Amino acid sequence: MAAPAMTGQAGGATPPATVAVWDPFVRLFHWSLVALFVCAFLTGDEIAWLHIGAGYTIAVLVILRIVWGFVGPKNARFATFVRPPGEVASFLRDSLRLKARRYLGHNPAGGAMILALLGLLTFVSITGMLLTTDAFWGSHALKEVHEAGVYALVGLVFLHVAGVLLASIEHGENLVRAMVTGRKRA
Repeated sequence: MAAPAMTGQAGGATPPATVAVWDPFVRLFHWSLVALFVCAFLTGDEIAWLHIGAGYTIAVLVILRIVWGFVGPKNARFATFVRPPGEVASFLRDSLRLKARRYLGHNPAGGAMILALLGLLTFVSITGMLLTTDAFWGSHALKEVHEAGVYALVGLVFLHVAGVLLASIEHGENLVRAMVTGRKRA
């Protein structure tokens, strides 16, 4: 008796088609930012040169991402994913009921999160840079403001990860893998 032909597909089903969504710059920015933020957070006052280097690199990345938000491909552009507050609130209500519309690129909540993260990263970068200047060297008050911004960022990161997990469950797709490969289900 002959063995059945191997199709490479489970149960003979055709795997769903995928499409490119996240360009290489967006993916490199995202994962570099993750690594640099963890590095800056963990080094703090302990390894100042590494903390400052990570902070300045984050600042450069944020500037590049803002520029890319205007000139990059469709799914990287702010005009594609920045939505009015009412639309964000409506999306969040639907998402909490697991009835939100699926988006190929960033959903309205994801767009709002990107703006919040970029804004807070800019704030933390500026306050960190000011702490290295003669005018603010050793300023306890500014250091406290800088650290408060960092902890607010940590809170936003937790909300971001929770949103990614919720959307992944809700729509049955691995959004972390999509940010690695750049591809999502069509």
